[in-house]
Amino acid sequence: QKSTKGSVVLGYVFRHLNLVEIDYFGLRYCDRSHQTYWLDPAKTLAEHKELINTGPPYTLYFGIKFYAEDPCKLKEEITRYQFFLQVKQDVLQGRLPCPVNTAAQLGAYIIQSELGDYDPYKHTAGYVSEYRFVPDQKEELEDAIERIHKTLMGQVPAEAEVNYLGVAKSLEMYGVDLHPVYGENKSEYFLGLTPIGVVVYKNKKQVGKYFWPRITKVHFKETQFELRVLGKDCNETSFFFEARNKVTCKHLWKCCVEHHTFFRVPENESNSLSRKVSKFGSIGYKHRYSGKTSLRMTRDPSVQLPRPDQSIERSRSKTYPKRTQQKGSENMSQITTNGENEGTTKIIAPSPVKRY
Repeated sequence: QKSTKGSVVLGYVFRHLNLVEIDYFGLRYCDRSHQTYWLDPAKTLAEHKELINTGPPYTLYFGIKFYAEDPCKLKEEITRYQFFLQVKQDVLQGRLPCPVNTAAQLGAYIIQSELGDYDPYKHTAGYVSEYRFVPDQKEELEDAIERIHKTLMGQVPAEAEVNYLGVAKSLEMYGVDLHPVYGENKSEYFLGLTPIGVVVYKNKKQVGKYFWPRITKVHFKETQFELRVLGKDCNETSFFFEARNKVTCKHLWKCCVEHHTFFRVPENESNSLSRKVSKFGSIGYKHRYSGKTSLRMTRDPSVQLPRPDQSIERSRSKTYPKRTQQKGSENMSQITTNGENEGTTKIIAPSPVKRY
C-alpha cells in the first residue's frame, strides 16, 4: 500500500532474511534520472515522491547502508554473511577496486566458502573460471586463485567469509559512499562518506579527510554543501562544495547527517572534543536518523547475540561456461553452449550496476 510506512517494508525484508543487526542495512531505489535514495523508515511509500514516480511496480534494492568499520566483529554469522555478499558484489562491479594480489586472495576465500576444500577429482582444470570476481577478469587471476585455494584446507564457509572481510576492510575504498561535487573553478571532486569520516578525492587521489568526531556541522543551501570541521587548534573551518543540483545536494546532506549520527563519538564520552562536538546533536535538523548508532549496536544489552542454533542457508553464485584451452572431443561438452555450434567458450561477465 502507498500508505505503508518504510519501517514496515524494511521489517518484512529483515524477517525474511532472519536479520537482527538490522541498522547497518537499508532499501535503496532509483528515480527516473538514476539518482539513488534510501527508503526512509519514518515516511510512507507515498511520501517518497521519487519512488512513486517510477511505478508501479516499485523496485527496491536491499544492501548495506552503513559499512561496519570492522565487519569481522559483527555479532552474528548471518550478518557477516550479508556483508560478505555485499562486499563481494562491490568488488565485482568495480565499486571496490583492489590490486591483483588482493583480488586473488579474496577470490580464493570465495571459492573456499562456495566449494569447500580443494579436491583434484572434483575441481578439474579451469574450475575457477566458472566464477566472476572482478571486472575484466583475466586467466592469470584465476590461476592465482586456484593456487591459493589449495592452501585453505579446513576452512568452513563462515571462517572463509570472515577472512574475506578481514582482507576487504583494509582496502582504501571499503565502505566508501561516493558523491560527485565541484570545488573552486568548477574542478571535479568526490566526497566519500566512510565509517571513519568524510574523505575528499580529486583525480582518484585522496586530498582531504575529516573525521566524524571533528565535524561540527553539515549544512546545505540550494546547491552549496558545507562541512564545518574542528581543527587541532579548536578553531572551526568551513569547507564548501557545489553539487550538480538541489536534489543531489539535499541527498548528499541527508546521507552525511545519517552517517555522522551513526558513526560519531557518543556525547557522554568525557573528553573536551566530544563536549565541544556534542552540540551538533542539538542543531534543529529537519532530517533525523532514527535507528541505533554504531556504538549502541555493539553495546546494546537488550538482545542477546549471537542467537543460539542459527542455521544459515547460503545461496550459490552465478556460474559461467568454463574457460577451456584444450581441444578434442572430450571437451566438446564444455565449449558448446546453449546448443550452439562448436567454438570457443563465451565468457560473459554480468553487466555491472550503474555507478552513481
